[in-house]
Parts: sequence; C-alpha cells; structure tokens
Amino acid sequence: MMKKNLLALLCCLGAMSAATENAVAADGAPPAPAALNAIPSLDVPRYMGTWYEIARFPNWFQRKCTGDSKAEYSLRQDGMVQVINRCRTEGGAMMEAVGTARQIGPTTSAKLEVRFAPAWLSFLPFVWGDYWVIDLDEGYQLVAVSEPRREYLWILARTPQVAREDYARLLARLEQKGFDLGRLERTGPD
Repeated sequence: MMKKNLLALLCCLGAMSAATENAVAADGAPPAPAALNAIPSLDVPRYMGTWYEIARFPNWFQRKCTGDSKAEYSLRQDGMVQVINRCRTEGGAMMEAVGTARQIGPTTSAKLEVRFAPAWLSFLPFVWGDYWVIDLDEGYQLVAVSEPRREYLWILARTPQVAREDYARLLARLEQKGFDLGRLERTGPD
C-alpha cells in the first residue's frame, strides 16, 4: 500500500512540476524571488549518515508523520545513494520509505535527484524529484534541502536538537533566499 502511495506521489509531483513551470505570474503579483541555487560544492561521502528532521514545509506525503522523522543516507557500490526515510505515526508505528538518489552534474554537485518508485520505473523522468542542498554549515551538521520552485523545504541536523542561534541564523539565510518561513513547521524538539 505504501509503495502505491509513493508512486502516486511521484506521478503527482511530476505533473505539478510541469504545470508550475508553465505558469505565468498574475499582474500585480510581487516579483518572483531570484533563482534558487544549490551550494557550490558537496562532499557526498561526508554527507552520508543520519540526519534528523528539525523543520519542514508541510507536504501530503508526510501527513501521517508525527515525530521521530529522520533520513539515513549511504553510498551504494554503483555510486548512487540509498535513502531511507523514517518517521513515527500518531499510533506509534514507524513508517519507512526506501529510495535512491543520484547526483546531477560533477562529483561535487549539490544537486541530486531522488526517487522512491521501483527501479524499473527509473527511466521515467517524473519519478525523480529534485533534492538540492541549498545551505550547509562547514561542519556538515545543519542543512537545508529544497528544490528550484521552493515548494518543499526540509531543515535537517545530525542531532535531534540544534542550538537556537544556529537555527535562527539558518532561517535568516533562508528568508534571504526567498522562502516563506510562515509555512515552516518545526518537527524536532524546540
């Protein structure tokens, strides 16, 4: 059942992506923020490991998640990344989604694509979603991940809690990048 839901999600994201790219801003709308950029360079092996979700923009595919959200990344022998996302549901059960990520561009690129659809569907472009590292501290302890349209945003950390000052500085940088922080939901402990 979960795999069917993930496949439906990926199909929906692909359709939304195409519709969003062809949309035209209405007259009188505020100017669109500048294009979103990924960080200049990402050391993928150093990025591997466990990341705890601290905050996110709400999204329907995590609607059942009520806590203990985390992502585990590990390098595969084929150069891709295994992604395991877990969270606790309201009933206390753990929910898990296993996917694959691939780097787009050079080996230092911070632009990745991730899919949770079965491997046999990987030839379809819409099953891959953008996963851009848009902010990362030098110690690889606090990260912000999004995609070019700013519809999704995750703040992740190596520990379940982050220092308030570090979090506040990250939020200030995200606001400068054109994110609507009013949409952000804190999911980790305050």
